Amino acid sequence: MPGLRVAFHGGGMMTGANRRAITPQWRDYVMPHDRRIAEMTGQPFGQNYFEGLLRDTGAVMDSEPPTTAVLAAESLREGGGLDMAHRLQQAHYVEGRRIADVDVLKALAAELGFDGEAFASAFTRLSGEATAQHIAQSRQLLQRAGGQGFPTFVLTQADGRSGRIDIGPWLGRADDWKAQLAALVASSQPATTDAAATPATPSVCGPDGCAI
Repeated sequence: MPGLRVAFHGGGMMTGANRRAITPQWRDYVMPHDRRIAEMTGQPFGQNYFEGLLRDTGAVMDSEPPTTAVLAAESLREGGGLDMAHRLQQAHYVEGRRIADVDVLKALAAELGFDGEAFASAFTRLSGEATAQHIAQSRQLLQRAGGQGFPTFVLTQADGRSGRIDIGPWLGRADDWKAQLAALVASSQPATTDAAATPATPSVCGPDGCAI
């Protein structure tokens, strides 16, 4: 959309002590929420997710590796981070893949056309402290915006003012949302929409995880 630049901010909901292994209890908890999200938004959830990943008790959900993958992709190609974030959502919720596994992330990067060696080098460089700093900055942004969880959208105007956008009324109404966003952008060009999010985590969760 002309006049709009979208910036991704990964909040790291499932990092450190909040990393979570797949369990039957977790599956029972998230499935009703996932089905409700699908009904409200029209976003797809695949059988490989419901009957594959959510039954894979060897899988661990960890926000840090996919966040690093987004940062690595963006460092290699402008807009590549958003491409990676979108691909991660598909891989997790539709294909049921283990997106916390580095080999899976490298495969997804290859699918997006990234050079394997370049992506692996960027991923290594941005792992650890760089990703931790990004997550800390994202949480500061979320707090300043008054966001309560993921996803949260913030529109930053040309004069530096910013405000949170309530996306609740637009769920499942993609065309109306685009028109609303275009109107907001037109009144504040140039603008940046900051998306505070955590790849592959339920959008009903808060910054510190999803309690069962």
